[in-house]
Amino acid sequence: MPDQFKRYVGKDIEVIYYPEKCTHSGNCISGLPGVFDVNKRPWVHADGDTADNIASQIHKCPSGALEYLRKDIPKNG
Repeated sequence: MPDQFKRYVGKDIEVIYYPEKCTHSGNCISGLPGVFDVNKRPWVHADGDTADNIASQIHKCPSGALEYLRKDIPKNG
């Protein structure tokens, strides 16, 4: 059975979150509080910063609970 995930869609990027993988390090929240905010629903605002900044922050996730799909970069470009 594949991991359960949640998808947060923005204009230029989609953020995929796997809750069961999350170790709650808080890197995402402290790094980009305009995007990741556990006090809001939904807690991920995929248009809260540039796609580059969001992707960069997701690369810092130690558990691998966050992934992304870029929508602003052509696949055959």
